[in-house]
Order: sequence, then structure tokens, then C-alpha cells
Amino acid sequence: MGGGVIGLAGKTVLKARNITKQFASGITAVNKVSLQINRGECIGLVGESGSGKSTLARCLLILENIDQGEIWFNDKPLHLLKKEHMRIVRKDMQAVFQNPTASLNPKLKIIDSLMEPLDFQREVQPSFLTGIRNNRRKVAEYLLNMVNIPSNYLSYYPHELSGGQKQRVIIARAISIEPSLIILDEPTASLDVSIQAHILNLLKDLQEKLGLSYLFISHDLAAVNFMSQHIMVMKQGNIIDQCRREELFLNERHFYTKELLNIFDS
Repeated sequence: MGGGVIGLAGKTVLKARNITKQFASGITAVNKVSLQINRGECIGLVGESGSGKSTLARCLLILENIDQGEIWFNDKPLHLLKKEHMRIVRKDMQAVFQNPTASLNPKLKIIDSLMEPLDFQREVQPSFLTGIRNNRRKVAEYLLNMVNIPSNYLSYYPHELSGGQKQRVIIARAISIEPSLIILDEPTASLDVSIQAHILNLLKDLQEKLGLSYLFISHDLAAVNFMSQHIMVMKQGNIIDQCRREELFLNERHFYTKELLNIFDS
């Protein structure tokens, strides 16, 4: 199965059609991929390393130019916007990547890294920060509390935090400006197995509390199955299978999906 656009009923946050990305080497990293994400839902994208998942994420974030296709985000045509105009929509689309250490400036205290989006986008007034938006310290404490980190960590530097704590800070920073969509690209891959489940549970809790929309990208089908209402399977730049979570174990699944399921079951 492939080619069709999957999504739940509700306002469409992001719609991508026939996204294609080729590199100078001649490799087609993303080949005519279409997807739709609606408000409050999580779409899962699973595939092995090198399948094109992260390239697709970078295309959706307009960090890579696309060679073909359309990307509509909150009814705005991102594929037609110049990069210098992306600030208009950047506050509504955030990302959490695999390596939290690389996402934090080692010279900044946690409070300053955490508050970067809100400091930069002073006009943003998140609904969950009503009454404290103008108190920088209280906002930072509130955000850390949302991801279960004590407020005294605000004065720490990144090297003083564990990998899991750093990723929690990155998640808090991503939700701070109440985005319409968060793209989660292998958010637990660099963490100890014992920490991964805590991060997944945190992401799910925040989604329910704040009505967040996610694109959850992983090579781990178990994590994708836990997080997502719909699952898309990517191989060599193509979406070769997609289904609702409850349909994942049906016999009609693509043989590659079944291979991933065998790893899942083991």
C-alpha cells in the first residue's frame, strides 16, 4: 500500500503531496511521498537507517529544498516561501532531533537555551502561560515542571545534565511557543533503553494535555506503534506501506513491514 494520504477527521495542520528530493549524487532520497497530519494526531514514520526518513523531515521543515511536490502548513504554501520568510511559520513548526547535546549551546545556561524561542518570538502568547508570560523566570520554571525537571536545573549548563534530561529540555523548548506541529526525528535513539520509555510517555502526556500534533520518526516500530494513530513505512525513499495502528498486524501488510514486525516481536 502507498500513495494515498492518511489522516484523521479535523483541521489539517500539514499536507504534503508528491515530495521528491534528489541529491547531486543522483540518489533519490525521497520519492513522491504524500502525507497529511491533522490537529491533535500523531503520524508515525518508520524505516531503517538510510530509508529517507530524516531527509523527508528536513524537507518538511524547509531545511532542504524539494525538487518536486507541495507542502501546505496551516494553509500556507511552504514550497513557495523563501527561507528568509520562514520565520512567519517557524513558530508553529518545531523539531526535536536525535542528539540533544548538539541541540543545546554548551555556553548557555539551561534557562537561556530553554527561553530562546520565547525571547525571539516576543509576540507569541501561549495559552498555557497566561498570567506569567512576562515573568521570564516563572515561565522557565513552569516549562521545566512540564517535563519533570526541578527548577534548580535552570542555572546548570548542558554538560551537567544527563542525555535524558537534555532531551526533556529540548522538548520543553519545542512546546514553549505552542506550535501547531512538532516533528520528532528519532527523539529517543541516542538515549539509554531505560530512559526511552520515560521520554515516550512524556511526549504522549504532553500531546494529550496540549492537543499537540506530531510527526514521529523512528527506526523502532515498537516506539512508532506506541505513539501513533497511523503508521507509514518507508524504504529507499518510498512509502511502501501505511495503515492505522490497529491494522498493523494484519496479514495483508507489506513483507518489509512484516520484517520490522518480526524485529518488534523479538
